[in-house]
Amino acid sequence: MGDRERHRILMVSDFFYPNFGGVESHIYYLSQCLLKLGHKVVVMTHAYGNRSGVRYVTRGLKVYYIPWRPFFMQNTLPTFYGTLPIIRTILIREKITLVHGHQAFSTLCHEALMHARTMGYKVVFTDHSLYGFADVGSIHMNKVLQFTLADVSQAICVSHTSKENTVLRSGLPPEKVFVIPNAVDTAMFIPAPENPRSNDEIVIVVISRLVYRKGADLLVEVIPEVCRLYPRVRFVVGGDGPKRVRLEEMREKHFLQDRVEMLGAVPHSRVRSVLISGHIFLNSSLTEAFCIAILEAASCGLLTVSTRVGGVPEVLPDDMVVLAEPDPVDMVRAIKKAITILPTVDPQDMHKRIKKLYDWHDVARRTEIVYDRAMKCSSQNLLERLARYLSCGSWAGKLFCLVMIIDFLLFCLLPLVQPAIDIEEVPDMVMSPGEDSSAGDHNIPEWS
Repeated sequence: MGDRERHRILMVSDFFYPNFGGVESHIYYLSQCLLKLGHKVVVMTHAYGNRSGVRYVTRGLKVYYIPWRPFFMQNTLPTFYGTLPIIRTILIREKITLVHGHQAFSTLCHEALMHARTMGYKVVFTDHSLYGFADVGSIHMNKVLQFTLADVSQAICVSHTSKENTVLRSGLPPEKVFVIPNAVDTAMFIPAPENPRSNDEIVIVVISRLVYRKGADLLVEVIPEVCRLYPRVRFVVGGDGPKRVRLEEMREKHFLQDRVEMLGAVPHSRVRSVLISGHIFLNSSLTEAFCIAILEAASCGLLTVSTRVGGVPEVLPDDMVVLAEPDPVDMVRAIKKAITILPTVDPQDMHKRIKKLYDWHDVARRTEIVYDRAMKCSSQNLLERLARYLSCGSWAGKLFCLVMIIDFLLFCLLPLVQPAIDIEEVPDMVMSPGEDSSAGDHNIPEWS
């Protein structure tokens, strides 16, 4: 490690492998690169089916699947204090120095950050999503986020739009929030060896969860119109979700069975093979903090058509993406433009440019700087921390203070039930910084 400080990091989120998504990939790749930098990394998530207990993934990354079952949308049921004993045990066993929580949706993340601060650990939070300010769900989530981040050491957002959103929602000082974008495994997402484009057919690929937030309803209106305008265009739709029924009905209604292929859920190991079968990637999301999917598509040499929402305009250079408002008419216009400029696109050149722009090792080095800053933050006693919670609102502030006081009392009682000396510390198994272990070597974790 040289002169650099070596961190022992606990990554916490409800979202991790074997579930697949942007947050899951972010945690996995970031952890692999931090291991290569010489840090110790442990992941904590909830149980997935029969997967419970301690498991090891590629290159010795240790994962604690605690025996909590998902309650809603892969989130565990909020317990407030139920996770305190097991989190305390993991922190002591692994000699953790810093806790890094991911995703505002994650119940487990919020509880872990709360308990970690009570125990005096430095905490970092990464926000991967955007939220509104008007609907009931967003108002509730924003208040929870304000509570969690009132005492956070540092925070990370994946785009400047996401940073602005998080600062407004949580009241965090902007100087405590860093922007570190996602990256892509360019070793896996490579273009086809030979250019598959032809004048006979244009394939537009959609890979997304078929839910409202991902703009599945827009696809129902856009696909028939594009098929009507361009007889040689075909769609390949990968993904599953409650809106899949609407797409199936659209296909039946417009007699597009031979022009719209529905793949269903696509395993992450097969995403690249689906992408390279196409020419244009279509993203119809209504909200996105970053969108790794368009990075993967660009790395495979596909021209992207995407809605102009959230942090999407920050992701790709202008010549790699055609942006549109989340409106069917404007999206059809954008697809027309993409088809026009498609002959000028060089997939191999696009891949090389993405490889230079986005690299997980660069993300890890930048995250390491945030960890260093978090460790230098001054420690505060309970009274100083309560003053920060009181500022969260006239009634919410008092409620937050009560929650933290109870958490502190329970933490003081736990050593009587299970003294720290009775918790066996495990030896560190940290990878040598010089060991050849690129996180891009394996997109899918190897399980033990």
